Amino acid sequence: MTETLFPGSTVGIIGDSPNGIMLARTAKRMGYKVIAYSRYEESPILAEADVKIVGKMNDKNKLQGFAQRCDVVTYESEHINSQVVKFISQFTRVPQGSDSLEFMQDRLLERAFFENINVNIAPYATIVNLDDIYQAITSIGYPCILKPIQKGLGKSHQQIIRKQSDIAKCADIIDMGTYILESWIPYTKELSVVLTKDVKGTINFFPMVENIYHDHVLHESLVPAMISNDVEAEVRRLAAKIAQNLKYVGTMQIAFFLTESGAIYVKRVVPALHASGYVFDKATNVTMFEQHLRALAQMPLVKTELMEPTVAITIESQDRNALRTQWVLKDNWYYNFFRYPLSMRNQAATEGYLLALGPTIETVREQVESTGIWDNKAQ
Repeated sequence: MTETLFPGSTVGIIGDSPNGIMLARTAKRMGYKVIAYSRYEESPILAEADVKIVGKMNDKNKLQGFAQRCDVVTYESEHINSQVVKFISQFTRVPQGSDSLEFMQDRLLERAFFENINVNIAPYATIVNLDDIYQAITSIGYPCILKPIQKGLGKSHQQIIRKQSDIAKCADIIDMGTYILESWIPYTKELSVVLTKDVKGTINFFPMVENIYHDHVLHESLVPAMISNDVEAEVRRLAAKIAQNLKYVGTMQIAFFLTESGAIYVKRVVPALHASGYVFDKATNVTMFEQHLRALAQMPLVKTELMEPTVAITIESQDRNALRTQWVLKDNWYYNFFRYPLSMRNQAATEGYLLALGPTIETVREQVESTGIWDNKAQ
């Protein structure tokens, strides 16, 4: 099997998130044939593919058939089960591998990894019953948050603890499995490092991103991040250290908390494409989707350059009417809608995103805020 993917080679994409839509479009533009594997017949990712395969994630016959038709397979989000990736890897190349995914889908394995390479994380304790919380709270302190070790279960499986009386509220969820109790970091900024690592271990960074969340949903991504050069250098150093210790090829995201005192904590690692990278569709000379495919295809990575300060804003269904006015006014706003059917809206919590460009990040944000569309949202 040829290691380098030339035009005409087949790229397999497995998953259902919006990342797959842009990844399929980019792969076709680069001359590749795309085979997409999704759980849903109506998936927009399938609409972008040359060959469409619909199947469950535990259908080994279909997964094997899918893998054997591909020169390389990529999972487009962190939500693909690592065991599925491990199975597919028996029949084709999956450069991203399954190890990083397995680590980062389990909060205990993730923290063990961070501790092993000696990077700063929030204090935490392992919790299996209510008594463990009462004992751990002395060292963890208030406020803190109780989270299941399995990621992706949603807010209903988490509990913020601000005072002792809140511990009793954990009784309803504590019997569902193993949890971690994690200290709440009073951060001033959340920073996102999007990087691409090739098969030789060379790392190429995109410009630093500053993320703003509303109710746990990514709302804005700002490029360049409004931070000092010293902070940026340290965050990049930590990100490189993490990436170098992971068996992973492709584009990934590493998020950090920055406190008022300048302390930096690792928040999480996403060993896959992440929505914070959508901002690079316009902000840089190469998108994260093309850079990811270049790494998988063993092509030279593009040296990323900032083209213009950009703000990416998540579009939700309630924003549609308010955006109509901007649609006919703003010549520096660009839109990308995912076009997920109603039956799949749980796969795409948002409808798409817009990119606003300008001479400085401050002027772009002022323009966005002056519309008043998102005034009712709070971080």
